[in-house]
Amino acid sequence: MSNKMILLVEDNPDDEALTVRAFDKNKIANNLTVVRDGAEALDFLFCTGTYSGRDPRIMPEVILLDLKLPKVDGLEVLRRIRADERTRILPVVVLTSSKEEQDLIKSYSLGANSYIRKPVNFSQFVEAIHQLGMYWLVLNEPPPL
Repeated sequence: MSNKMILLVEDNPDDEALTVRAFDKNKIANNLTVVRDGAEALDFLFCTGTYSGRDPRIMPEVILLDLKLPKVDGLEVLRRIRADERTRILPVVVLTSSKEEQDLIKSYSLGANSYIRKPVNFSQFVEAIHQLGMYWLVLNEPPPL
């Protein structure tokens, strides 16, 4: 797979490590950028705060967004992504352990492209990451930015 950037928004170090390991096992060599709370995700996407020097033309191919985040929760991050012309069409995959139906419904109503519950079993998680990588990085044709 080509070197398209993936933005992982994940505050749990164990889930981050599992995701990185699952990407490695699937030989997904894309640049995986990790931010650890909702405020940092927004700073990264909108090139503000510690990311003010980042090139705003370089956007992630897909955003993997946890919902239960410190500072700014995932649903608010999604709301702001969809509200801004610069990020409105970026693919956002909610990748969460939340089993609450209201989170699923709210994610889609705010414009999530996909909603994946993190499997507890590592081999299932590896397979989920494989499918995610195949679809969003290989099969999906994104609109030009």
